[in-house]
Amino acid sequence: MKVVNKEKILILTGNYGDGHIQVAQALHEAIQIRFPTLEPVIFDFMEWVHPVSNHISRFLYFQGVKKFPHLYGYIYQKTRRANPLSNMMKKIFSTGLGSMLKLLEEVQPTVVVSTFPLAAAVMSKLKSNGLTNIPTITTITDHTDHSCWVYPYTDQYIVGSNIVRHSLINLGVEENRISHTGIPIRQQFSQSFQREEIFEKYDLDSHLPTVLVMGGGCGLIGNGSSIIQKLDVLQQPIQLIIICGHNEKLRMQLEEKLTDSKHRIHITGYINCIHELMTVSDLMITKPGGVTTFEAIAMELPLLLYKPIPGQEQDNEKFLVQSGVAIRAKTDWDLTDKLSQLLNNQELLKKMKDNSKRFHPKESAFASAEVIINTKENTNKLHGLVYSLGS
Repeated sequence: MKVVNKEKILILTGNYGDGHIQVAQALHEAIQIRFPTLEPVIFDFMEWVHPVSNHISRFLYFQGVKKFPHLYGYIYQKTRRANPLSNMMKKIFSTGLGSMLKLLEEVQPTVVVSTFPLAAAVMSKLKSNGLTNIPTITTITDHTDHSCWVYPYTDQYIVGSNIVRHSLINLGVEENRISHTGIPIRQQFSQSFQREEIFEKYDLDSHLPTVLVMGGGCGLIGNGSSIIQKLDVLQQPIQLIIICGHNEKLRMQLEEKLTDSKHRIHITGYINCIHELMTVSDLMITKPGGVTTFEAIAMELPLLLYKPIPGQEQDNEKFLVQSGVAIRAKTDWDLTDKLSQLLNNQELLKKMKDNSKRFHPKESAFASAEVIINTKENTNKLHGLVYSLGS
């Protein structure tokens, strides 16, 4: 039997929030389905290029976001546009060229896709030094623009909204280098499910209003258990499905403190079936992460946003509220009031669901895959033309 060596697509990501990895997985799935003759390969960029310092820097990142969010937001805003500070940080982060070259030699890809900004930085640096001419694509995983994503040798940008597209143009990126596809989401969020079967599968009550609570992979839900306890003031009993992610401490706190809640409570850690729980939920309380909220939009699930991290999540929140798919809550008590108002206003919930349909998120991953392949082919043709002209 003849062994066929497939042309490889290298997808670089980073484990600094689940969104970067989820987008990489979505692209991997879409390429496999739409282009079966190609082989997508995912690598954790930071784990490969900085194996020693990665765990320390990741720990510091999450601790900084959790304990000093306003400092993080200050630095984010100060480096949003190209300036001496942002340029200095880009130089610091554009390290690991040798390790990246070694990965390119091992994988031998015909195109590189980055869902993590530091990976895009290193690929652009390699190209600027003449060390590679592989076509490079960056997929921005939030509804925001920031200098950390923008590099001169990136061939194409995939963005989640026209707002980001126009922002990149204002930053000097040529229009033909930007593709608005929506943020790529995994195929499980594009499927249809039988609600009654899922209610039965997870022992849920189909007669109660169901609210899904998520705070990201690390389970950062505002002030933790205190905001969930405040929901007991709601007059009507509801069903709460609380996803704590990898935050085992939060899960244990909630299980202890919510024992006597008048609501029906389901608490879990990190799970892979969130699409099923979104199917049976009437509303989701969450931080405004770009990928999670776009997955909810695909499931036509109204959003109640709470405690965004200063920076990209604040930009996401603004975009989602303006788009009519989400409402924001500013305090714990405001969260309770907004939740009560939404659960008692079916007309508003329906309007939010209808607004979700305008995004066509179910096709975003396939549209992104098409952009990746077209960029690869067009860039390689251009390289071939330049080579022939110079011969």
